Amino acid sequence: MNHSRIIIAAPKSGSGKTTITCGILAALKRMGMNPCSFKCGPDYIDPMFHRTILGIPSGNLDTFFTDDETTIKLFTQEFTGNIAVVEGVMGLYDGVGGTEETGSTYDLARSLKAPVVLVVDAKGAGRSLIAQLKGFLYYDNYRLIKGVILNRTSQAFGEKLGKLIEAELGIKYLGTIPDMRDVEFSSRHLGLIMPHEISLIQDKLEKIADAVFENIKMADLKKIAESASKLDIIEDNKTNNIQLRMAVAYDEAFCFYYRENFEMLERAGIELVTFSPIRDKHLPENISGLLLGGGYPENFLRQLSENSSIKNEIKEAITLGMPTLAECGGFMYLLDSITDKDNRKFDMVGAISGAARFVGKLVRFGYVTIAKDDLEIRGHEFHYYDTDNNGQDCLAVKPSGNKSWQCIHTFNGGFIGFPHLYYPSNPKFVNNFVEVMKKYGGQ
Repeated sequence: MNHSRIIIAAPKSGSGKTTITCGILAALKRMGMNPCSFKCGPDYIDPMFHRTILGIPSGNLDTFFTDDETTIKLFTQEFTGNIAVVEGVMGLYDGVGGTEETGSTYDLARSLKAPVVLVVDAKGAGRSLIAQLKGFLYYDNYRLIKGVILNRTSQAFGEKLGKLIEAELGIKYLGTIPDMRDVEFSSRHLGLIMPHEISLIQDKLEKIADAVFENIKMADLKKIAESASKLDIIEDNKTNNIQLRMAVAYDEAFCFYYRENFEMLERAGIELVTFSPIRDKHLPENISGLLLGGGYPENFLRQLSENSSIKNEIKEAITLGMPTLAECGGFMYLLDSITDKDNRKFDMVGAISGAARFVGKLVRFGYVTIAKDDLEIRGHEFHYYDTDNNGQDCLAVKPSGNKSWQCIHTFNGGFIGFPHLYYPSNPKFVNNFVEVMKKYGGQ
């Protein structure tokens, strides 16, 4: 199988990667192509924009989470259609701690043997961009940078710079996107506003698609993607036929989930049944486990607090021993209360003693390795809330430096705490949890 693929990267955050990636995905569809998409790094929201365009899930790939073999296996398992577009993270070479290559867009490109197209913010710049690009090419040990898109400048000036780029640097100039800040996606905390929160989202996406389709040399971009060298396919068709049901909190408040995590659970024989802690009065029937992911519960505290019926059922299920996985916002929801940024306190589930409160700054931000006994799994944290009872059952260790701290509540065989876990970083984690669910469900 030919896995045509391309990585959309940039010299730094804020260059317009997400906007242009969305435009490229839509433009490829207009060309009659059938694209799939991925996000480099642990971001949950960018893949939501990809999904809004494609109508299919987007994946997350990260070389801090997984080794090359696992990364390639995940990519080839999730590849569909005839071309993959991978959106980078931060600057091309910015990895763990901002200084290491591991976890960077470039490291993922190396792992996937994927050609890179740089999106460069050209607003207010001129020939100096040639020097900037030359520096990026100097660092490109695997000769993966194949093209450049100039963003936020005029078409006429972009064409002039493009001729210099091709003549002096030997990479393809793919076109210029005019300044489109009126339709670019705004930010909240570490990520973008989510697609469903943006008014006239489809209209904005159409304008972005128009700009890309009209200004980018899509045929040349397609050729670059097709030039990617062949990948060794790593088969993993093992599927467990156990059919245990797991209730997954999934609505506007709880929507931060990795596709890879869901698919690992399903391959292990788990049927995922979604429910809404905002609207549903009861948990799904015949379940042997609970999963409450992250999201923005702080934006729905009144609705969550007032839905006493589902809160009571969740508390009773956990009290009676139901195995539970909960991360970040899902963990906060299981506490006694959450106090928002306006100092308003809302009662939550009360399955775990403790309170969460807005602290106004990032807390323990970034990648972590979580260790309990002989089990290690990788993940990350990003949150502006903290609690007075984060758990003491695991040790979280930062990948750079000597910082570590106790975290997570582990009872009933579950893991409940702030870290977002990436299950493919240690398949044993899922296997262990399935065994706990089997025991709880009487299998």
